[in-house]
Amino acid sequence: MTNIIVAFAKIDDAKSIKNVLVKNGFGVTAVCTSGAQALSYADEFHDGIVIVSYRLADMICAELKHNLPEGYEMVVMAPQRVLAEVQGGGIIGLAMPLKVHELVSTIDMLSQGIIRRKKRQREKPKVRDEKEVAIIANAKQLLMARNNMTEEEAHRYLQKRSMDNGTNIVETAQMLLALK
Repeated sequence: MTNIIVAFAKIDDAKSIKNVLVKNGFGVTAVCTSGAQALSYADEFHDGIVIVSYRLADMICAELKHNLPEGYEMVVMAPQRVLAEVQGGGIIGLAMPLKVHELVSTIDMLSQGIIRRKKRQREKPKVRDEKEVAIIANAKQLLMARNNMTEEEAHRYLQKRSMDNGTNIVETAQMLLALK
């Protein structure tokens, strides 16, 4: 589920947007009236979508976007003449008066993008530091010397043991070296 933060100067407006989103199957993580509150929630949840009016109690939307952590998308809801000032720079604008289908399709598109980005991040191969590489190499050397394995067999053995034990390969190599 994508984290959605709704921030409007008037709490009733924020709650109305939340209700529209909830009725259309989205979960709203937080509703607030100031940029500081939105930033606090954003820091807590790491990524997601912020739906905001042009002006909040303590800042305008461009300031909020500038201070949002990486990984957040911003949708600004304002009159068309105001949107011309803020669109671009990672800000998506929706003109008021609001058309529900535009809001829902925009949030759905952004949510799918965040999900794809998370999936790509998970699928990236983990980069190991020199210490971890050395631990794995030492464990493979031990297996090769003690059990007459090739390097490929030793590596496969470590992978299999790590999957069987539910640990990562570095932890498995450390356990093997500790038993030496």
